[in-house]
Amino acid sequence: MDEHRTYLYNAHGHALSGQILRPFQQTIEVQAGMSLPTTGGYGSAHVENFRVKEVLSFESATTQVSGSFNERDQSYTTLASVTIEGLSILDVVTADKVVARLASRHHLKEDEPHIVLVGSHFVNLRIAGCPTTVDLDQELFLRLDTFDAVRKELESNAEFRKMALDPYRTGKALEPPKPHGVVLCSLVKEIKTTCPGVEQRGHVLTVPQFGKIFLAEVIAQHSRRTLTMLRLELGSPTSGPVVAGQVQGNGQPYPPTPGGTN
Repeated sequence: MDEHRTYLYNAHGHALSGQILRPFQQTIEVQAGMSLPTTGGYGSAHVENFRVKEVLSFESATTQVSGSFNERDQSYTTLASVTIEGLSILDVVTADKVVARLASRHHLKEDEPHIVLVGSHFVNLRIAGCPTTVDLDQELFLRLDTFDAVRKELESNAEFRKMALDPYRTGKALEPPKPHGVVLCSLVKEIKTTCPGVEQRGHVLTVPQFGKIFLAEVIAQHSRRTLTMLRLELGSPTSGPVVAGQVQGNGQPYPPTPGGTN
């Protein structure tokens, strides 16, 4: 029956979006947004010199998505990537470059695709003018390329379990996810910054009179990943949610894998 089966591709990405609630109200429309059709192919979007008053800006942003069949190993491959250059948010969060990258490989007989985030990174990230080094745990997330691997890591790795079940360090751990549950974690292994007054809890930085900065957040689900390189909850005197550098992807065979969960 394999000759009658097909593959439903799924990949999305965008460079920037959000809302400003104070001191003025404005919806920041999705910038450089692109979605891959279920039939695969290629798409890209590019935006230059974007600015919202003096609140946020970037020099350029490019999103690419692609999906195709690899004859060499008989797998279906998907890519979603976003590159932002010259990013500034209230001149408190700045970066020469922010890259979010998600790639997947799926054989029809497998229950879920293998999804990796390798290539995602920050270049010259600064918080409140201070150099900020973000060490991303690429090695760990190369291993956690399926949701089954994520669940096994939760069982065997105490540090990962601590991070994934209490990502915001509240002291109240969540229940381990079911086979088709959701895990919120982060690519962040370590953050180094010398900024006075900046508080760090896991992958979250809190800047006085600015708000919270969530770095390299990962939402892991069965057959799906979402990576957000920067998510901000702006506080006072400017407030509102902002997302920068987000990619999402998976893909499914149709009809579903016999005996599988697709």
